Amino acid sequence: MLEVILSSPRGFCAGVVRAIDIVELCLKKYGPPVYVKHQIVHNPYVVAQLEVKGAITVEDVGEIPEGSIVVFSAHGSPPEDFEVAQSRQLTVIDAVCPLVTKVHNEAKKYYKEGKQVLLVGHKGHQEVKGTMGQVPMTLVDDGDNRVIPRLKADSEVVVLTQTTLSVGDTQRSIGEILSAYPGSIIRNDICYATTNRQDAVTKMAPLVDLVLVIGAENSSNCNRLREVAEVLGVTAYLINGPEEVEQEWLDGCNKIGVTSGASTPEILVEEVINKLAPDKVTYLTGVDEDVSFTLPKILR
Repeated sequence: MLEVILSSPRGFCAGVVRAIDIVELCLKKYGPPVYVKHQIVHNPYVVAQLEVKGAITVEDVGEIPEGSIVVFSAHGSPPEDFEVAQSRQLTVIDAVCPLVTKVHNEAKKYYKEGKQVLLVGHKGHQEVKGTMGQVPMTLVDDGDNRVIPRLKADSEVVVLTQTTLSVGDTQRSIGEILSAYPGSIIRNDICYATTNRQDAVTKMAPLVDLVLVIGAENSSNCNRLREVAEVLGVTAYLINGPEEVEQEWLDGCNKIGVTSGASTPEILVEEVINKLAPDKVTYLTGVDEDVSFTLPKILR
């Protein structure tokens, strides 16, 4: 008998819902094409669905024809993207998650006060690029090879974080920074959705033989969910959808845990469950997320 145990909460967070709504409302208001700087959220299914409706994803604002409509992605964008957009007379609708904007505002505040800003995050991630573009700061890569920068002894240090990090890894990074700079101001910016989904996997993992995390390879929060399960000693795989499920993974498994990242639509969860064809599906209870964000004024 095969049982699937579903983690809760899972799937879309408020920032992702807002970002997708922004692109869809722009398509409705302005008509296609609507350009999107970077993937609106890190999920190929979502991106493909929007592109069918007339969205065009680009990585360089300079590629966008002058006078066009462009939506900046949920991950946040550096100031130079806005400058290029202005020079090309683009209409910009910023779909950045409000919780990422909060980190940007913190960085500006503390830098203006003369503090040394450290950002704990993953090098190369779009959110990190956007945050590091706000003011001069130093990245502390949140991995096994993290290096704490050497600063002047009298430096006033403030620590910000990417919103989608591993809760455990970030605590270790912050601990090492505090050991080097005991007076540091800590602003742990990991968002509610990231924390809740990791807590839910922590609760689910001891109950199952295998964990399947549904989400994109380039999604930070999805990768962290897989890592949480692995740290707890449970084999885990990150998959985009049912077509990536390997039968050999399932051999000998009686209970399979399923979760999804904050940018993964529920339809993909349903398709994976259909592929597994379990005898029983158990729904775990978790934190009830009653969070929503307002749309930009231009779309209200």
